Amino acid sequence: MTGLLAWVTLGTALGCGLCAGVFFAFSAFVMPALGRLPSGQGIAAMQSINKLAVTPAFMTALFGSALACAGLATWGVVAWGQRPAPGCSLGGVLYLVGTIAVTIAANVPLNDALAATRSDGTGAADRWRSYLSRWTAWNHLRAAAALGATGLLTVALQLG
Repeated sequence: MTGLLAWVTLGTALGCGLCAGVFFAFSAFVMPALGRLPSGQGIAAMQSINKLAVTPAFMTALFGSALACAGLATWGVVAWGQRPAPGCSLGGVLYLVGTIAVTIAANVPLNDALAATRSDGTGAADRWRSYLSRWTAWNHLRAAAALGATGLLTVALQLG
């Protein structure tokens, strides 16, 4: 692996690793900290985080890495006989499925439901406990998938 392909693989691995770190931070201490707050405060804090998370920098890291993963996965299928190809394909698919698809199918709908929740409304505390548990479980998966993709892409880079 030389030239442009090596640089794309390196940049993609770094992007996946960056996203893994963000998700890990949420799983390791942000969500547990929010869970220690009274439910109304936790809901309000997470609603604010969810609004502020949609920044150009984070969206570029998250979805730019996804676009690059799609390209590397495709290259890996086409060039399957080359040593780095399986790592590129598997790493790309792992990120796309375990990070992007989970974000779209699980975390975003949970965030949307939380956005419609009044922090002082009836049943808010129960919805918050359910949200914390479900959102964090899916986030663990996103963190693991992004980290796994980082590892696979790094191995592919070494094999190239």
